[in-house]
Amino acid sequence: MNRTWPAGFLWGSATAAAQIEGAAHEDRKEDSIWDAFARVPGAIAGGDTPEVAVDHYHRMPQDVALMASLGLQSYRFSTSWARVKPGDRFVNAEGLAFYDRLVDELLGAGILPWLTLYHWDLPQALEEKGGWANRDTAYRFRDYAVAVYDALGDRVDHWTTFNEPLCSSLIGYAGGEHAPGRREPRAGLAALHHQHLAHGLAVSELRSMAAATGRAESLRVGITLNLTTAVPNDAADPVDREAARRIDGLWNRMYLEPLLLGAYPADVLEDVREHRFDELVRDGDLTTIAQPIDFLGVNHYHDDNVSGHPAPADDPAPVVPTARPTSSPFVGSEYVTFPSRHLPTTAMGWEVNPDGLRALLVRLSRDYPTLPPLYITENGAAYDDVVAEDGAVHDADRTAYILAHIDAVGRAIDEGADVRGYFVWSLLDNFEWAWGYAKRFGIVRVDYETQQRTVKDSGLAFAQVIATAREGEVVEEAAPSRV
Repeated sequence: MNRTWPAGFLWGSATAAAQIEGAAHEDRKEDSIWDAFARVPGAIAGGDTPEVAVDHYHRMPQDVALMASLGLQSYRFSTSWARVKPGDRFVNAEGLAFYDRLVDELLGAGILPWLTLYHWDLPQALEEKGGWANRDTAYRFRDYAVAVYDALGDRVDHWTTFNEPLCSSLIGYAGGEHAPGRREPRAGLAALHHQHLAHGLAVSELRSMAAATGRAESLRVGITLNLTTAVPNDAADPVDREAARRIDGLWNRMYLEPLLLGAYPADVLEDVREHRFDELVRDGDLTTIAQPIDFLGVNHYHDDNVSGHPAPADDPAPVVPTARPTSSPFVGSEYVTFPSRHLPTTAMGWEVNPDGLRALLVRLSRDYPTLPPLYITENGAAYDDVVAEDGAVHDADRTAYILAHIDAVGRAIDEGADVRGYFVWSLLDNFEWAWGYAKRFGIVRVDYETQQRTVKDSGLAFAQVIATAREGEVVEEAAPSRV
């Protein structure tokens, strides 16, 4: 890990409001779709809810101090739409006050705030009007973005519109595993387009507001996508190559191409033709969507081995959170399977293949000439942690995973990828969506009974990576003065 990183390379960690804040109905906050989904029988493992989560809402100053102790240079957090605009009816000063305090606490600790506007917690009241399948929600998102910028734009320069829209559109509206738990293919496609539209509307509005307040030069606005490398199970088999094309299309290109190129990929439009996706796209939408962005966040946990054939009989059973019925989120390509390569897996059942991240970053740089700078905005792993007799968590698997993926990022940079930062997921163990509290991604352990925080070995290792990288940067910066 003793490599020289680009000057200014940013090291941080990430969380999401619904997963850590708790205080789910305090200070006038009302239901998000995850609060409502958690009340659906069988929707969340163990019947867990985000009501308390890890109580970050009340423990925020201590959590920021913990970030500082690890040497984090930046903290990527999300604001909760359901807290800022309960029921999307009014701007909630009490909810915004929490984020106001958080930003000040971060700045006071020398940590760069990196704000995400949407990490899946749509107000339930908007879902009851159709949610993201309703075009009007895009305009409601723009108004929410304005409210947040109005409160925090004087101190926050880095703004992410959406986190992983694949998950909050196709998995939430077509697959049914994530809130709101709908299994409606066309609704999933509508959500996909309307979230893109919301992104473009918000980017335009944020730029206008920054210009009006003299902060246009410092504003950095982008989006975070969870991207994969779709690998055909048998590269010589046209059926597997076709399956990989379809997954690359729905998982990657349906997001990258409208955002970067101003058009949806023609082959994917043909794949979903029966769902009349073209009728959702109105004149001017793609121009709005393709607003220039200053960075692209890349979330990556695994690549994907893809086949157009049925899964082998001896494949491991999928790891799923509950027995609740779900559907394939891959609209128009539901037949595609993901056969095991018999690699090591995380507790999520995800294969560990760090070189997939290197390949992805190099591919992005090769295929998209207009690509803005990249940041790894999430990367990490869930494992079944064990607390040792001394109270420590010796999470060797997670430590190895993080270090190997950081190395993969470094190798991608060596091959020309313009990657400018790495955020580990996650700072804290938390409410892991449909998995409830059954899966732990944190580099800091949380005892859910006492809320005690304990830095795991992976957290200590990440802190050492940061310290070593910063030492190299300081030496490099100092070198010219000694000549």
